[in-house]
Amino acid sequence: MKKTLLTLSLFTAVFGISKAQNFQSYEKTIPNTTVKFKMVAIPAGELSMGSPESESGHEPDESPQVKVKLSAFWMGATEVTYDEYQLFFEEERDPEPKPDAITRPSPPYIDFTLGMGKVGGFPANSMQQYAALMYCKWLYHKTGIFYRLPTEAEWEYACRAGSKTRFFFGENEKDLAQYAWYGANAEGHYHRVGEKKPNPWGLYDMLGNVAEWTMDQYDEGFYQKLSAGQENPYSEKLKRYPSTVRGGNYKDEAKELRSANRLKSDPIWNRRDPQVPKSKWWNADAPFVGFRIVQPLQQPSAEEVEAFFAKVLK
Repeated sequence: MKKTLLTLSLFTAVFGISKAQNFQSYEKTIPNTTVKFKMVAIPAGELSMGSPESESGHEPDESPQVKVKLSAFWMGATEVTYDEYQLFFEEERDPEPKPDAITRPSPPYIDFTLGMGKVGGFPANSMQQYAALMYCKWLYHKTGIFYRLPTEAEWEYACRAGSKTRFFFGENEKDLAQYAWYGANAEGHYHRVGEKKPNPWGLYDMLGNVAEWTMDQYDEGFYQKLSAGQENPYSEKLKRYPSTVRGGNYKDEAKELRSANRLKSDPIWNRRDPQVPKSKWWNADAPFVGFRIVQPLQQPSAEEVEAFFAKVLK
């Protein structure tokens, strides 16, 4: 019974039963540094998850469309930058006090940025989902605030910002260059975050630049298993591959930047890794993948946070 109650409590705490409290966007400075990031308040609401078969570029794993409910949360205004991420994975950069029980990745054996840019507002890239989650754990210990990756549903809900069209700005892909770095305008590399127009809720680079990890196990038939009105759907992560990545990237065609588009992770993203076994931290062949963070409206207890990270960091 105790385990069942903990599981229920863990779910409601970290995936969102909203409580009335001061709910507005905010800026946070990582303690003992000058590095800041902005979190945008995303209101509770409903989402028609997926896309209709009539949508140009529609894929079978986006069907059937199903209306779900999302609790309120905060989401990073931009993708996590190298300025933020380096404080975690390069321990010498991490200011005191350094959190206990935090495992850090081994140093990258090649320059995963491929010369595309690092400090100064460029998105962190080439990490596996495990490393993105460990960053969230590190950030929790540094700030006392629980952060995690978004679920697929949260990501699509925040990206759409109330829209029902192919892109959050409408149907015409000719307007995409105003909002996204992608194959047609990125010139083969990612760019500093926040250079393009944001979506209506103030989120930058939701489409293009680097694609973004979600919490979910990729399941081609996930939407078929959802019921109308379901709250905070989540495809529980039970194995390493595949996980779901969203948003498209700087190499992609316009159709891959649609709000409903889904991408599953692939071991081939780390095929050049010479280590045996291969790293669970880095993707040597995926400079196009990064992440952004969310914070549920209700702050879970310390016990719930530790139980969450113990579950997802396997």
